[in-house]
Amino acid sequence: MSRWATPQYSKKQVNRAGDRLLSWDDSGDIWEYFKALDIINNFRSIHGHPLNTFQTTLRIKGRLVDPDIIVAQRIKRLSSIESKLRRFPKMTLSQMQDIGGCRAVVDSVKSANALVKSYVESDLKHALHTNDDYISSPRPTGYRGRHLIYRYYSDKISIYNGLKIEVQFRSQYQHAWATAVEIVDTFTRQALKSSQGEEDWLRFFALMGTAIAIIEGTPPVPGTPSNVDDLVSELKDAEYRLDAVRKLRAFRIAPVELDNFPKGKVHFFLMELDFTNNVLSVQGYSSSELSAATQKYLDAEKRLREGSPSDAVLVSVESLSSLRRAYPNYYLDSDLFVSLVEQSVEGAFYA
Repeated sequence: MSRWATPQYSKKQVNRAGDRLLSWDDSGDIWEYFKALDIINNFRSIHGHPLNTFQTTLRIKGRLVDPDIIVAQRIKRLSSIESKLRRFPKMTLSQMQDIGGCRAVVDSVKSANALVKSYVESDLKHALHTNDDYISSPRPTGYRGRHLIYRYYSDKISIYNGLKIEVQFRSQYQHAWATAVEIVDTFTRQALKSSQGEEDWLRFFALMGTAIAIIEGTPPVPGTPSNVDDLVSELKDAEYRLDAVRKLRAFRIAPVELDNFPKGKVHFFLMELDFTNNVLSVQGYSSSELSAATQKYLDAEKRLREGSPSDAVLVSVESLSSLRRAYPNYYLDSDLFVSLVEQSVEGAFYA
């Protein structure tokens, strides 16, 4: 039996399940709600086969640009799906473009752009749907990176044709910035990555986006000071008010708990972060256990939606040793970003 999930529901049923995700409250029918979650989980899971195809290609292409490239893949978290549907009320679940995503973290902006170029100029049979350059045109939040969205196509297995897969490309510094945002979101229960949250934190990360852009020699974040002295002055003040460096250093976890690791190669990792005890649990699954892994993922997300102080994500990387490099936010590791902040508030990036 194939390890890949197959579509079990129509687009209409998927979209209704997305609507149910947004409309359910404690007075609703819990079984109807759980049925909606099962439909959404199947829709997420069917992106697994196309996603595996893309991450394999990404590893091959990426190593030609940067031998130490970090490649990871994930299916979108339930909480992220709900948040995006709320932010874009005209969007249906079946229209969401980043349910399945893979990411490359490379050594520099030059490498990121070279890797994107190798994709755009290649003869991939998948159709390029969107090409967003957030390095040349950073988002107001300070986010920077490159995003390509493809429509999957196979002349051998047509049931997945048309599903969209997002491929992200970041430099190490851009990844450090994005990781720090997610860590602050985790502990302050904000949504800074979606431009929602405390103004002081939003401004701090926008300023740091420009500081890192200066280090990398790319355009600044809109709405931040164009004068370096003004940027350093405002950034220093923002860091002082937030006590940002101390807080980021204080966010740490206890030793990682490794559970359920099968013999042989582990292909999928279910990461669950317990905010109360600052413990990260990692469960490993072989390539043949994808169905069990996705069910455990859904179970973890159900606990989260019932009020459990935790977060969970199902990802795939090459090995356990590369997991921390690919997902430092789940290890609450902001060391590189903190170093960049310390350099920036002293104006060292301008030296």
